[in-house]
Amino acid sequence: MKRLSLAIVFACCTLVMAAQEAIRVNYQGAKPTISDFITAYLAPTYGEDGECDSEYMNGIRNAWERYRKGLKLLEGDTFTLDVKNGFAIYEYKYSEGACDFMTRIEMCLWNEADGKHKLFAYSHGFYRDGQYYPGQYDGLTFMRYDNATKSMKYHSDAGVEAVYAAKTPSVECSFALPRSGKDIIVALWDENGNKTEKTLKWNGHGFMVSSFASNEASRSKAP
Repeated sequence: MKRLSLAIVFACCTLVMAAQEAIRVNYQGAKPTISDFITAYLAPTYGEDGECDSEYMNGIRNAWERYRKGLKLLEGDTFTLDVKNGFAIYEYKYSEGACDFMTRIEMCLWNEADGKHKLFAYSHGFYRDGQYYPGQYDGLTFMRYDNATKSMKYHSDAGVEAVYAAKTPSVECSFALPRSGKDIIVALWDENGNKTEKTLKWNGHGFMVSSFASNEASRSKAP
């Protein structure tokens, strides 16, 4: 699989998302739930030539539609939705030769402290035999939702730039979004499969740069 640095992935996401108009989040009831954000985010986008610009999302898009309709998911797919905690996770597992592979996508929703905005995150990771093995589409994307306009736009000012300072050519980063609590766990993987975990702490509108640099790290061997 083609390997790209996390910085390149973030830069590519920035250019693509910044060029798009705001994404409308349709919902019923008093306020949108994580389900409404997932549906809006996964909606196909098309270029001037009529071709879909987001075919790489077809796996999770198909799983989400089948899940919503109560249909059996395709082999290797699992989808877990926790509306109460504003969290969802999609996994696709398969084996090739002696290796086990997994695509893991997490989505999460935070209410910002100003009561006027929400933050939606989409994290894509690829793993081989339990160890992070970054591919072309890996990375973390944020969208900021405005309650007044009922739409969301790409958001780059969330504090995740702190990860860049810890990354080196021999270290890759993966993210674990919170199902409980509000903080993001960042795993720094070295070339031997060891990982060091640090925390990006939620501050009401984003994540504290200082928390990533100063918090205690735990080191473990990949499963």
